Amino acid sequence: MYGQQGYGQAPQGGISPEIQNWFTMVDKDRSGQINYQELKSALVNGQGEHFSDTACKLMIGMFDPNKTGSIGINEFSQLYYYINQWLGVFKTYDRDQSGGIEENELAQALQQMGFRFSPDFIKFLIQKSDLQNHRVMSVDQFIVVCVQIQRFTEAFRTKDTEQRGMITIGFEEFLNIALNCTT
Repeated sequence: MYGQQGYGQAPQGGISPEIQNWFTMVDKDRSGQINYQELKSALVNGQGEHFSDTACKLMIGMFDPNKTGSIGINEFSQLYYYINQWLGVFKTYDRDQSGGIEENELAQALQQMGFRFSPDFIKFLIQKSDLQNHRVMSVDQFIVVCVQIQRFTEAFRTKDTEQRGMITIGFEEFLNIALNCTT
């Protein structure tokens, strides 16, 4: 009815040499931990710009079990696979290989994930995430939007016990859900 489960677990086994090398390269201060600034310095989107602070904070936060604002090599390994899975999805729907997803491509991607959104809502998503007014969504913004949609969907599902696609909640509960889903 409203989306499938998300992405993001690394294959079982040890840390690959490729991931170890990436981690060492990204860990600029050699602390054995990577924060969002270090991650940002290593990630570039299809427009040749670094990933946004929002995207990097979101991804670090998703894999930071201690909520310290940084991740170690094991969490980085999971994040590495997570990002690559999203890159695969992004590239699949960036049909013209422009490095940005346009409205029709975003609609197809979200539909494949199980979401049926109106054209107006798709346009709204592009406008909210298109910081340069290019009428496209970069890969980092695509990840942010998809993660937020998944989080809201999971929160919605817990309240929609009859699976009707509608819920009734109070204002404070709404704020609680919204603030928990966007951080």
